[in-house]
Amino acid sequence: MNESDKAGLALDATELRILEQLQRDAALTNHALAEQVHVSPATCLRRVRRLVKLGVIERQVAILSPDHLGAGLTAIVEVTLETQSNEQLTAFEAAADSAREVQQCYRVSSGPDFVLILQVADMAAYQAAAHRLFAGNAHVRNVRTFFSLKRSKFSPAIHLPPAA
Repeated sequence: MNESDKAGLALDATELRILEQLQRDAALTNHALAEQVHVSPATCLRRVRRLVKLGVIERQVAILSPDHLGAGLTAIVEVTLETQSNEQLTAFEAAADSAREVQQCYRVSSGPDFVLILQVADMAAYQAAAHRLFAGNAHVRNVRTFFSLKRSKFSPAIHLPPAA
């Protein structure tokens, strides 16, 4: 599906209700989900499968508490490369994507080349990751890191449009 097809994807009210509920709790059984969105279980299952096939539902995951699992330090990192050749951008992106500490990697414009979100145990773990990802990369020109003091909101939910 190309970008114009994605933009023109029409979701009906039932599909939007399904998506809203799954964003709140993806562990709902099909029967419970069907009940909440007021459709039969067969209809619900068919709609969810369609949304998965279309790529609207990319995957279902559990969101874990970093504090409970010893990964309580969040670093927001801006990275600028020496040059912005496609080869260097792609190589850095691949390295960042493969690093287990990197939760999110964004190629951005008008400023740094990348913004990364890292989740690590402590400052020593951040320094090890930074050395491996940034200091060990000859193409990295500048790194600017911000450490989160408090997370007041975290939500992967997408604000859904009204039904057409």
